[in-house]
Amino acid sequence: MAKRDYYEALGVSKNASDAEIKKAYRRMAQKYHPDRNPGDEDAAERFKEAKEAYEVLSDAQKRAAYDQFGHAGVDQSAGGGYGPGGPSPHDFQDIFSDVFGDIFGANVRGGGRNRAYRGHDLRYTLELTLEESVKGTEQQIQIPTHVECDACKGTGSRGATKPQTCPTCNGHGDVRVQQGFFSLQQTCPRCSGTGSLITDPCPKCRGRGRVEDRKTLNVRIPAGVDTGDRIRLAGEGEPGEKGGPPGDLYVQVAVKEHEFFEREGADLFCQVPIDIVSAALGGEVEVPTLEGRVNLRIPAGTQSGQTFRLRGKGVKPVRSNRQGDMLCRIHVETPVHLTKKQKELLEQFRETLHDTGGKHQPQTSSWLDRAKQFFEEWRS
Repeated sequence: MAKRDYYEALGVSKNASDAEIKKAYRRMAQKYHPDRNPGDEDAAERFKEAKEAYEVLSDAQKRAAYDQFGHAGVDQSAGGGYGPGGPSPHDFQDIFSDVFGDIFGANVRGGGRNRAYRGHDLRYTLELTLEESVKGTEQQIQIPTHVECDACKGTGSRGATKPQTCPTCNGHGDVRVQQGFFSLQQTCPRCSGTGSLITDPCPKCRGRGRVEDRKTLNVRIPAGVDTGDRIRLAGEGEPGEKGGPPGDLYVQVAVKEHEFFEREGADLFCQVPIDIVSAALGGEVEVPTLEGRVNLRIPAGTQSGQTFRLRGKGVKPVRSNRQGDMLCRIHVETPVHLTKKQKELLEQFRETLHDTGGKHQPQTSSWLDRAKQFFEEWRS
């Protein structure tokens, strides 16, 4: 029976790109794979046909020969077997890994026994005061880790007992499994890729060869860090397995709330309460900064909510050379628990305010005028 055209077998045009050919083969292989169509000879034939077409069209030289001479140009190299001129087992594994690695979860590129695993990264949240974050500090932290079990010297076996060679994989750490036309290489399910079995596990580490411990580290915190900043300590994470490198430790900064200040980027905000007389007549008030204390001048007629800037009294962020400012928000405090004498004086003061036609309280006068106009328009 004459062979079908390879492009037709994959359902692509002769101008199809390598990516389109690979995608078409993936689609055909998934649809007609024998494991998905047990006993279906037509599906098995379509799968074999698609495989043969892919082996030719995915190779630039073979594809060029096929385009020029047809099947006659590739008959010696497209038989689908492992004979002379055909694909090698290694090439076959590469094809299978590309196409079916995500279907069966198989790793066909190496055994599990000698595979090194990098340790996991760890995260540690470090709480700092605002002063520590602004000026920088050095902190000592303790983190969990794993160390070699001293009872079994890392073997995982009790006493002088030694791990036995896994009989399933004969110590290789991986096994071959037949999947229809394919021979897959998988991690050994019995020993999980270690190549050995522990028959008498160490009671201290329970056969793991490692035990939990804690280690102390000194962490240098640069000046200017803020909540959310991370400091990476390379190689201080979870130890690797089978000779693999350790992971990293990420120290996450969290700045505690402060009694006086709120930080926004490079600036500090501070709420400053003043009495009504200082707000009206002006004066000075002593305010705290991270460097000590300064006198803040309050102009006469200061309103509640006004903000005054103290330049250079903020923070220099860790990634910037700009020194921030401190912004003082004024809060005019209404006096409470007044004496009889104080109330009488305030009544007299209020009468004098009314006699001036509202020029001393422009916001109040403006608001009252607008409210009056609103009521008049509403009535009409």
